[in-house]
Amino acid sequence: MVFGLRPSPGRISAVHRVSLGIVQFHRIPRCGLHTDGRSRISNFWIPTGGISKKAVEGEKEDANDLLVRGGFLRQAYSGIFHLLPLGLRVQDKLERLIDKHMRSVGASKVSLSSLSSQELWEQSGRLKEGSEVFRLHDRKESRFLLAPTHEEEITTLVGSLTKSYKDLPLRVYQISRKYRDEPRPRQGLLRGREFIMKDLYTFDYNVEEALETYKVVKLAYTHLFNELKIPYLVAAADSGNMGGSLSHEFHFPTSKGEDTLISCSNCDHVYNEELADGKAHGAGAASSPSAGFDTEEPSTDGAGTVSTGAWFAISRDKRTLVRGWYPKFFKQPGSQEPTEREVSSHAVKSIANAAGIDIDLSVENPLEQWITYVKSQKTTDGSTPSVLDLYDAQVRVYQRPPLSDLLQGTGRAITEIEYFMLDKFPNTTNGLNLIKVHDSDTCPKCTQGTLKLDTAVELGHTFHLGTRYSDVLSASVMVDKSLLGATNSKDQIVPMQMGCHGIGVSRMITAVADRLADSKGLNWPRVMAPYEVIVVPGKDLEGEAEKVYDQLVSSDPSAPIDVILDDRDKQMGWKLGDADLIGYPIIVVVGKGWKSQQTLEVQCRRLGLREDVPLDQLPTFVRSLLERL
Repeated sequence: MVFGLRPSPGRISAVHRVSLGIVQFHRIPRCGLHTDGRSRISNFWIPTGGISKKAVEGEKEDANDLLVRGGFLRQAYSGIFHLLPLGLRVQDKLERLIDKHMRSVGASKVSLSSLSSQELWEQSGRLKEGSEVFRLHDRKESRFLLAPTHEEEITTLVGSLTKSYKDLPLRVYQISRKYRDEPRPRQGLLRGREFIMKDLYTFDYNVEEALETYKVVKLAYTHLFNELKIPYLVAAADSGNMGGSLSHEFHFPTSKGEDTLISCSNCDHVYNEELADGKAHGAGAASSPSAGFDTEEPSTDGAGTVSTGAWFAISRDKRTLVRGWYPKFFKQPGSQEPTEREVSSHAVKSIANAAGIDIDLSVENPLEQWITYVKSQKTTDGSTPSVLDLYDAQVRVYQRPPLSDLLQGTGRAITEIEYFMLDKFPNTTNGLNLIKVHDSDTCPKCTQGTLKLDTAVELGHTFHLGTRYSDVLSASVMVDKSLLGATNSKDQIVPMQMGCHGIGVSRMITAVADRLADSKGLNWPRVMAPYEVIVVPGKDLEGEAEKVYDQLVSSDPSAPIDVILDDRDKQMGWKLGDADLIGYPIIVVVGKGWKSQQTLEVQCRRLGLREDVPLDQLPTFVRSLLERL
């Protein structure tokens, strides 16, 4: 006995078995894993399937469905997804691509907390009622939010650590999870409630340096998107609630997009439809509308407006009714047939904002709501109801419906209504342009080309923020008087000039998948593919497939090809279909050609290629294909 202990009845421990001379061998459970260092599907969790194919045979399937069927991700909750090993490899490769180009602009990588202070966001003015942020309280009732972006936090951090212009320029970035309480998540990773973003924040001490930084970063973005080898558009954009006076967006044209880009066939004019400013560039103001006009009567001339329509909106305080009179059917010079036009809500909003009116475009029945407001005996603030009429420069003036028609049954007289009209953009000589751009419209910038509309998804956005955040969050540096331009000036403390430059990492996964997928499945570009090459052996050719794998991997140790071996016990046809679904850029088949001629069949769906190649030429041939992908 060991230490005088006795074994329990009916049981002999390993120690006692040895002391009794009993030797027992335990079988190691077979787990099916290989330890030879090769990347094998049998060692890698790829749960393909999960949902049935929804696309009609021969048609392209929805990208999100393909990502689920291909084993890249699964939805956990509405707008929230789990990334599986294949999806994570795609994300990791995209992050490495971003890291490379961020290093090219001298940016340092940081990782900021996903928790941010609600007070900090209130200080910057971005936390308002209805803001799409997840808010929470800790056990001490401290108010936090899950950060949808990090301008406030990075400005506070850099402001506390940087005090002199000599510490600038500073460029820091992160790739991190962000959160948005999206009211209507849709299209998989394109619009979710949790997502991965890359944010680059830049800090300079004057405007000139900041704008130079902006150019450098925009060029780096161009190089990054060029590496994807997918057509994209760079468009002038609206800065929105980010602030700042200069911004550009990087887009993939796709039917899944939520943005409309407008580009000229002749010049470099490309912009987001959101930039519609309501100004009739190059056009005069409409003729005086004091007599009003009829919304039904057509004009009889051969060009311009054919008929006029009315459009309504209401201010957020319900006090002001906005009516827009626009060319409902309009004929472009040289056009044979008029086209029906729609009002650009972005243009009308710009005009109204310039006139000091904040309109609510979400209201579906603005006229009824305004009449309800007018009927009230007295508003809480004692304000007077008003009407603002906007006149597009292209309308033909006839007879405007009198205000008395609007006031019937309200108990209000015309004298109780304030009336305003605009046929020019406030404080300019430009007439008003209320209508959306159509394909083949004349470019207002060069007047020579025609405009083209593309539905697109935004993947990157560059902002010059100026002092939008550094002013309110006290992020300033001391600047030497010699740099201020005045000989007798003193050293000054100035707010830092900031830039913010984002890339939607998780969004790009779905966007690229959608852009390149075909009827067979996904079709990744080389820089994002989970593996560059898959080797698929036929029956009883697994050993030969290992030789092919080794030849590809060892051909250039300094830049090995990223290969995986499909060693699953499945039929060749099934494995090839699965490889097409997952979207490996290159498939190497070890099959009949190997048995008869010692050749490998190389398939590249994106290049439309299928070719037999000897083993000794395979690495060179595969590399030549990868360089084109």
